[in-house]
Amino acid sequence: MALAAALAIPAPASGVEPPDGMVRVGAGAYTPLFTDAGAAAAISVRAFNLDRYPVTNAEFAVFTRAEPRWSPESIKPVFADAAYLEQWRSHDPSDPDDIGHQPVTNVSWFAARAYCKAQGKRLPSLDEWEHAASASEDSPNGTDNAAFRSRILEWYSKPAITRLPDVEDTWRNHWGAYGMHGVVWELVDDFNTALVSGESRGDAALENKLYCGAGAAAAVDPSDYAAFMRYAMRSSYEAKSTLRSLGFRCAADVEPMEKESP
Repeated sequence: MALAAALAIPAPASGVEPPDGMVRVGAGAYTPLFTDAGAAAAISVRAFNLDRYPVTNAEFAVFTRAEPRWSPESIKPVFADAAYLEQWRSHDPSDPDDIGHQPVTNVSWFAARAYCKAQGKRLPSLDEWEHAASASEDSPNGTDNAAFRSRILEWYSKPAITRLPDVEDTWRNHWGAYGMHGVVWELVDDFNTALVSGESRGDAALENKLYCGAGAAAAVDPSDYAAFMRYAMRSSYEAKSTLRSLGFRCAADVEPMEKESP
């Protein structure tokens, strides 16, 4: 908690302030790990709002009480595997002195997407998440900062920690988002497009690039080993999968989203 109190949150990038609990991520460009021949190297990303912290166990517990079908006792196997929220079996998800303020993990893409929708939000896209996560503490783009990239790789190379930190006690980046690296992996809405080009032969080629020695040579930035790890995790993930090191946070458009028809 002391870390969060000591750090000032930067002002929103532009326009109206983001909703409570969210930060404004300014518009920019994200360079994907792989690009198709002839495609632009960088992808433009519009400004969007992002949760300041990953969703916590306590927040997700409130959601499951309001929507019991997403509780560990009621969720259908098609929406989550057997490890869904397994940490709740031996811990109190609502207790801030237990795991209440820790990022919720062992949650499936289906459940994460439902949670965000219930908040009037959505999961961030892959491009949005990567753009937001490229920010260092003092720059909107830390990809050219060797020390920043080295620290990320060091975090990713370590075994998953047994006890996660409270979300407030993680480091804050330029946009004011906490714990984008080094705490848990995070779900994105279009995780299953990480290696999908829309043409089956092309998909096979992309998969070979990721998992064989040609991957580094074909990548836009061969030195970005942390990106290789994220792409590998996403490409092996299924929508009902749960992992003790996988959590999420929500995003929202800068302009209010139109309400869906009933």
